[in-house]
Amino acid sequence: MGSRLSKVYSAELEGIEAKLIEVEVDLNIGLHSFNIVGLADKALSEAKERVSSALKNSGFKPPTKENRKITINLAPADIKKTGTQYDLAIAIGYLLATEQVKYFATENKIFVGELALDGSVRNVPGALNTALLAKKSDIDEVFLPQENAAEASLVGEIRIFPVKSLADLVNHVSGISVIDPYPVVRFEPQETGEIDISDIKGQEFAKRALVVAAAGGHNILMSGPPGSGKTMLAKALVSLLPPLTLREAVEISQIWSAVGLLKDGYAKTRPFRSPHQTASPVAIVGGGTNPRPGEISLAHRGVLFLDELPEFRRDLLEALRQPLESGEIIVSRARGNLVFPARFILVTAMNPCPCGYWGDEEKECTCTANEVFRYQKKISGPLLDRIDIQINVPRIKLEELKKKPTDKKDFQKNVLEARKKQTRRFEKAGIKRFVNAEMSSKECEEFIDITDEADEFIKTIFDKYPVSTRGYYRLLKTARTIADLENSEKVEKPHVAEAFQLRIREE
Repeated sequence: MGSRLSKVYSAELEGIEAKLIEVEVDLNIGLHSFNIVGLADKALSEAKERVSSALKNSGFKPPTKENRKITINLAPADIKKTGTQYDLAIAIGYLLATEQVKYFATENKIFVGELALDGSVRNVPGALNTALLAKKSDIDEVFLPQENAAEASLVGEIRIFPVKSLADLVNHVSGISVIDPYPVVRFEPQETGEIDISDIKGQEFAKRALVVAAAGGHNILMSGPPGSGKTMLAKALVSLLPPLTLREAVEISQIWSAVGLLKDGYAKTRPFRSPHQTASPVAIVGGGTNPRPGEISLAHRGVLFLDELPEFRRDLLEALRQPLESGEIIVSRARGNLVFPARFILVTAMNPCPCGYWGDEEKECTCTANEVFRYQKKISGPLLDRIDIQINVPRIKLEELKKKPTDKKDFQKNVLEARKKQTRRFEKAGIKRFVNAEMSSKECEEFIDITDEADEFIKTIFDKYPVSTRGYYRLLKTARTIADLENSEKVEKPHVAEAFQLRIREE
């Protein structure tokens, strides 16, 4: 008996992008061995034990001494292979090579899934990413674990087959009992946020700042004494954001699926991420030995909240500067660069000094002037320059706590209408932007129609205050958002004045 060869397809995750991998199985004459080659990691090298047991317990003949030399090659060989998602492809390839399964066309199919010892198929990360790869590669069918089927079905135009066990898959390809394709999921976004802005009493100026931030996707810094409601305001911002679009849901789901955090099918709400001050730069920005997205990417199309901003490491805060500008983070490695999307609203909160009461009207600050200065200087000027809205959140007075708060629907309606105006503006121009904060300086000049009076006011601001070039364009973008909220086609002087008021904290 001569050599036997079979080939099936699987997928490898590089960051959040799935790459097509050929799984070649060769049976040849020689001393018995079972080898996996092609830059396989430890988890993948152990696949031969899982596959052997799964084959035996599913009623098939597993690799034994009589089955000769078995070589599994994962191509291309220069891509590092990690994880357990190759088990299903290796098992099918082996059954084809040993002719325990009749030949069937494998060119238009991708197999991913981890095998349990009893032959059942366990879920794997990156199922949605694999489905996107199949669509891009003109592959018609994807076979994956039943738990992952809902997320993968968000991608249309390909057939998703939920596989419970190896035996079920073999029966399907043999035509004995067919697995029904998973129905295409109907996208239904849900309301975002645990805290409504209507739950917050007082702080009307801060609420207005949140509405502007939500409408235009602007970053915001809140400074104030402990207990003034900064954290609650940050959490309420998510409730103001409009429901996810399908395009945004796919982007978010792709990231969360790659790290194995996607639950209940696909992303239905905007993410709110609040990492602790002790988090490492890799945990926040992304990277690692096997690069994976960090918190800034997990917050994509949502909110990243950094509480007690000066307590974060300086190098971590400086690492945020590039993604805040470009909306993505580039992780460089010797084998190449990986790009993770990171288009989020940065919401930060801080006390004005170490004790928290500098400038407070009711409680005296115990810090020295030098301590206050050193505490505030922990946040660099270039980072502050990238934060469009910077406000003080003072202590709430008792009278304000007794007032009836504004209904959330009023705020949401204004935000939604403003975002619709931005969408129409960008679609008409044929550019891929979601909100005003994403505009480049060139696009600012194109889309921001400013009155002569407002232009003169900006010149006055430049004469009195040290505003950088970046600060100028960010001021314009915030003013454009305020004009959208006021249903004004042109940016007028009051819009610029409010944008400037929201940007300059009174210290």
